[in-house]
Amino acid sequence: MDYDEAIEWIYTTQNFGIKLGLDAPKKLLAHYLAYPTSETKVAHIAGTNGKGSTCAILDSLARSSGERTGLFTSPHLVDFRERVRVSGEMISKTDTARHLTALRNLVSSWEYHPTFFELVLVLAMKYFREKECDLIILETGMGGTLDATTAVPANVYGITPIAKDHSQYLGETIEEIAGEKAGIILSSAPTFSSAQQPEAAMVIAREANRHRSKLTVVDQPLEAYHISLRGRYQRENAALALEIAHSLGMSLRYDNVKDGLANIIWPARFETTSTDPLTIIDGAHNPHAAKMLAETWAEVYPEQEPVIIFGAIDTKDLSGVLDHLVEISDTIIFTAIDSPQTIQFSDLDGIQCLEKINLFNKVDITESLTFSKSLNRPILITGSLYLLGEYKALIEKRQHHPTSQ
Repeated sequence: MDYDEAIEWIYTTQNFGIKLGLDAPKKLLAHYLAYPTSETKVAHIAGTNGKGSTCAILDSLARSSGERTGLFTSPHLVDFRERVRVSGEMISKTDTARHLTALRNLVSSWEYHPTFFELVLVLAMKYFREKECDLIILETGMGGTLDATTAVPANVYGITPIAKDHSQYLGETIEEIAGEKAGIILSSAPTFSSAQQPEAAMVIAREANRHRSKLTVVDQPLEAYHISLRGRYQRENAALALEIAHSLGMSLRYDNVKDGLANIIWPARFETTSTDPLTIIDGAHNPHAAKMLAETWAEVYPEQEPVIIFGAIDTKDLSGVLDHLVEISDTIIFTAIDSPQTIQFSDLDGIQCLEKINLFNKVDITESLTFSKSLNRPILITGSLYLLGEYKALIEKRQHHPTSQ
C-alpha cells in the first residue's frame, strides 16, 4: 500500500470499535516483534487531564539532555503521523505505509482483528525499536488497567490529575476512574503522581503499595524556570515530568532543563495561533480542563474578554464545561463538528449558565471565525479536539483527517 491507501485502511479499523484488554495488544506486540529492548527505558503516563502535556514536557527534557526519544500520543489534531514522533519528528509517510502494510498482512487471517488503537500503538513501538530510542514515552489512550499501552512494560509510571471523563468506560465515581488510571501500575517500578482529590489519592496509594512501587506525590508547581506552555497547571505538569526525568537518570544540568522547558511543543493547549485578532485554542473537553482554561485566561489576559467559539461531542458534560467558560466571556458562538458525535445547538437548551449569555449558532468553523472577527474582540476556540483539528487544518491549508479514537 502507498501512504494514502495505508491511511484509508487503518481508518477502516475504527469499525472494530474500542475493545479494552491486554491479551490482543500483547499478541500483536509479540508477533510484530515490537516490544522494546532491555536497554530502552519506558515512561507510561496516565490521568484525565495533563497527561499529553506531561508527555510532551518529558520528551522535551529528555531531548535537551541528549536522549533519543520516542513519543506516542493520541488523538491527533490534523495529521495521523502526529501520534508517532522520534526526537520531535513525525514518522515519515514512507515508514507509516511500510508498517501499516506489514500489519495488515500480519493480522489478515486472525480471528480477532486488532483495533485501530492497538495497531497504531504497535506501529509506534516497532518504529521506536528500529530507531533505537533511548526512552519511549507512552500516553495512555483511555483508562489504564485495560488500555493497550499497559501491555508495554514500563520503567516508571506517572499519573496526572484525575477527574470525571469517559464515564461510560471508566466508571461514574472518582474512585472507579482512579482505579482504572492506577491500573498502569503493574510492577515495583516507581510511581509519580500529581496532587489528587482525596478519593483518587487513596486508590493510587493502594495500587502502588500492592505492587511494591515507591509512590512520590508531586504537589508543588515548578516555579524556577520559564515554561513555554502557559498556565499554572502546566507548571504542575512540568514538576511531575521533571521528577520522572530524575528517576530515569537523565543528565539534568541547569542548561538542559532550562532549554527543555522553554521549547516544549504541544499544540492546542492555550496555543496562540494569531495576534490579529488575538486567537487562542485549547482542548478543554471536560469540566476540570475548562476550569484550568478559565483560570489561565484570567491570569494571562485579565483585562480582555474573549468571544468563545465552542463545539463538543455528545459524550461530554456540556453543562459542567460551560459553567466555567461563562466566567470569562459573555459571548459564545456554537459550531457543529464534522463528526457523527457532534452535539447540536438544540442540546444547549435548558443549560442554566447560558441564560444570560449572548449565544449564536453558526454552521461551521469558517462561518464562526468570520462572525467572531466582526466583534473586534479576542477569540478563544475550545471544546473538542475535533473542532481544534478542523481549525488548524483550515488555517494551515491542510486536509483534516480526524478519527474517533
